[in-house]
Amino acid sequence: MFEDNRSVVLGALLVAIFLLRKFLDFRRAAASVNNLPGFRTLFSDRFVWFPFRVDGISPGLQSEVNLYRKYKDFEEAGWDIMAGVSAFPSSEVTLYLADPAVIKDVIGARARFPKPMGPYRILLAFGPNLVASEGEEWKRQRKLVAPAFSEKNNRLVWDETVRILYDLFDNVWGEKDTIVIDNITDLTVPITLLVIGVAGFGRRITWNEDAVAPTGHQMTFKDALNVVSRNLFLQILFPRWLLRWGTPTMRRFHTAYHELGQYMQEMIDARRSAEVKEERHDLFSSLLDANEGLAESGEKLTDRGLMGNVFIFMVAGYETSAHTLAYAFILLALYPDEQEKLYQAIKANLSDGRTPTYEEFSSFSYSMAVFNETLRLFPPVITIPKQSAEDTSFTTTNHAGEKRTIPVPKGTYVTVHTPGLHNNPKYWDDPDAFKPARFLGNYPRDAFLPFSGGPRGCIGRGFSETESIAVLTLVIARYRVEVKDEPQFAGETFEQRKARLLKSKLSVTLFPERAPLVFKRR
Repeated sequence: MFEDNRSVVLGALLVAIFLLRKFLDFRRAAASVNNLPGFRTLFSDRFVWFPFRVDGISPGLQSEVNLYRKYKDFEEAGWDIMAGVSAFPSSEVTLYLADPAVIKDVIGARARFPKPMGPYRILLAFGPNLVASEGEEWKRQRKLVAPAFSEKNNRLVWDETVRILYDLFDNVWGEKDTIVIDNITDLTVPITLLVIGVAGFGRRITWNEDAVAPTGHQMTFKDALNVVSRNLFLQILFPRWLLRWGTPTMRRFHTAYHELGQYMQEMIDARRSAEVKEERHDLFSSLLDANEGLAESGEKLTDRGLMGNVFIFMVAGYETSAHTLAYAFILLALYPDEQEKLYQAIKANLSDGRTPTYEEFSSFSYSMAVFNETLRLFPPVITIPKQSAEDTSFTTTNHAGEKRTIPVPKGTYVTVHTPGLHNNPKYWDDPDAFKPARFLGNYPRDAFLPFSGGPRGCIGRGFSETESIAVLTLVIARYRVEVKDEPQFAGETFEQRKARLLKSKLSVTLFPERAPLVFKRR
């Protein structure tokens, strides 16, 4: 009995010592940034097993809740930088930034604030790539990938987007005066998948094709890509054997993952074995040509190395545009006055009903304003993680204009909080409002970061802008978009309707959960 009591006392003492050490480590971590206000939690936002936002447990910065919070956390903290201090598994500090001047310094100094590779493991599903790399490997990847994103490719993107939309208008929607879309992503995802198919990989597909999996495949190309990109987190959480035999969602992801890998290998093999090597400007052809050119220097990538970038082309090339276009159509349906302004601007440029050309891209300034305002309100990624490679400091301000210097010890995680930045009332007038016109004149460019910035800025920005402006311009020129009336929501207020339609989820990028819209011929 005495021995049992000693064991209990010893166990309790060890637990107490452990907790005391954790508490002291936690206090030291908070003191390292001068006890800057913010989150104080058990887990950091990098703890993948608990991605939810629960006070005292996790800040859940990878949760869509933080999109809805916008600038509120910074407002409550009192500064444009706030600190997240976590206790487990080890005490860590993360500084969250909504200060444009500090952010400009961070994203412009790649060596001082490199990417921490942990959060990007999800993008290594098919191998190394430009996005999930740093240092010398990033330089090598960029040397390979950069030539693909050319003016010739942008022109191809515009021309093929126009062709795909006319195919939709003529052969799918036809003579219908009203087209009901039960979820707007059911329209925008296929559009951008067809665009990336041809402008990314030289696979020209019509709306009535690719409905059935080809011989040797269990899934179509677009279904495989969509399933993989929406469920990539499963690859981080579970071993492959469990994905193969687990839940229906796991098994479908496992099948889609192998199907997508097979499609990519087939594309690589087919392009290499093609007898006619005509000049092509799709991303995939440019990537293969650039890779062959690296053979002499010994930097040529293996097929596995190629696949990593091919996968990033596919995910980034369709998800970002598809989801931003979905949000844009929802916002235009919610705000018919803004939609009418866009229509009149388009009509002024296309008064004779002709097909717009790539040379006219810059004249569709209101289409670009709608696109940018949508990105401000719904940035594709809500956090951009960095890590300090040296001891440094940040100086930020509060609402009263007072300054505060914050020490940044080496190893501190530094995260650009995009919703906080895009809704910072010091730089954006009436930030909650949908006002595309704010992008027609001078706007706070350093407070707008939908594609990141600096040396690590999104290399495919021009691709996404070109495609999205073509879609918005052509669709709104022909159709008026409205919210679909549903009996179960008959009594809702405008704010309730807005919240329902814009309710979001986060996978690789942010996307609207469900938004039924109606397109009516003008």
